[in-house]
Amino acid sequence: MTLWGGRFQGPPSPETMDYTIDRSDRRLLVHDIEGSIAHVGMLGATGIINADDADTLARGLGALLEKARVGEFEFLETDEDVHSAVERALGALVGDVAGRLHTGRSRNDQVALGLRLYLREAGRARIGQLRRLAGTLAEIAERHAETVVPSYTHLQQAQPTTFGHQLLSYAWPALRSANRFSETVTRVDHSPLGAAASAGSSLPIDPEDVARRLGMGGIMANSLDAVGSRDFVSDYVFCCAQAMVDLSRLSEALILWATEEFGWLRLSDAVATGSSALPHKRNPDIPELIRGRAAVVIGDLTAILSLQKALPSSYNRDLQEDKRIVFHADDTLSESMQAMGAFLLGVEFDPPRPGPSTAALDLAEALVGRDVPFRQAHEAVGRLVSALEAEGRHLIDASAGDLSAAHAAFDDEDLALLDPVRSVGSRSAPGSGSPQSVHDQVSVIRRLIG
Repeated sequence: MTLWGGRFQGPPSPETMDYTIDRSDRRLLVHDIEGSIAHVGMLGATGIINADDADTLARGLGALLEKARVGEFEFLETDEDVHSAVERALGALVGDVAGRLHTGRSRNDQVALGLRLYLREAGRARIGQLRRLAGTLAEIAERHAETVVPSYTHLQQAQPTTFGHQLLSYAWPALRSANRFSETVTRVDHSPLGAAASAGSSLPIDPEDVARRLGMGGIMANSLDAVGSRDFVSDYVFCCAQAMVDLSRLSEALILWATEEFGWLRLSDAVATGSSALPHKRNPDIPELIRGRAAVVIGDLTAILSLQKALPSSYNRDLQEDKRIVFHADDTLSESMQAMGAFLLGVEFDPPRPGPSTAALDLAEALVGRDVPFRQAHEAVGRLVSALEAEGRHLIDASAGDLSAAHAAFDDEDLALLDPVRSVGSRSAPGSGSPQSVHDQVSVIRRLIG
């Protein structure tokens, strides 16, 4: 069934139908029906259709909604899109009065509404997933609030920190992504219904009434913008892409930590896979696939932006492609977060202590505390490290004599600064890697996620 045809003397060719039909919009079924119920309620309230017809349509749509929610709505191959499928099925239930359903609207504003309702619901689900991921990371971090490990810059050991601090550095981006989705949902939550095909309807429709019935935050201010813009989809796909990039960074860390060279974690059977050729292998396939799929979602972002870049005003059929793009990005993120949560709970973390020279900055800052300019302190400690390396020793092996030779302002007590545990415990800056900071951050995260 199509929602047009009076203008034409014959049907479109099979090739035309096959190429122009996009069955991905069937995913909008529930939201399309919900939008139609609100629309019918408005049509009855404004007297555009009589109360009996409005009630009949609402009851029929309610029955279809129940079927849709349990997966019992039947599509036909001849359905051009989800809108025509609903009107066809409604006609089978209530008869010719179904022909009043499309009064005062177009598929152009109808599909924009359905997509906005869908993304509002999906966005709220992603917010929940991201908060749960942050909570999982915070829980593991709390158990490792005093596990001292090296931090890295340029993938070289930098300063001592705690493993809990490392894990929380991935929890905070998850919460920022949740906030980003929340802001996007607020922008999505505006109804375009009333724009009709492009420039509105001459009927006395009440778009604000429809928005209220759907619990939406408002209506679109310009009808051409309402049906022709997909920046809200771009917003959503960007949220997916950024969250996938953050997951990919966490995945890269987990992949490195799982190597024998790092040896920071052990994979359980539940989250590891094997090799078809190498009997000894235990592979971290979940984070590897997340890392790979992040690239595809970045491609989705490029696709949705490119789709819009040269469109003329109002609706164009190019926009049919937006749904496949955003559905793919959203599905990938949702599945990746589920998989990452399972992976994190299926590994045992046991990271080694930091290397012997990671407390070098603490030595330099000890000199700064004695009024030595930082640049001079930096050079003195650098010379000390170099001299020790020339003798086959490390900074941790330094003696009091080594320190005094490097700079006269050093004293014997400074040897204690070379202990990574003391180094971490001495951190006082907010957000640092000290155990207390980890506990404080975990408390804040738990408060934020409720």
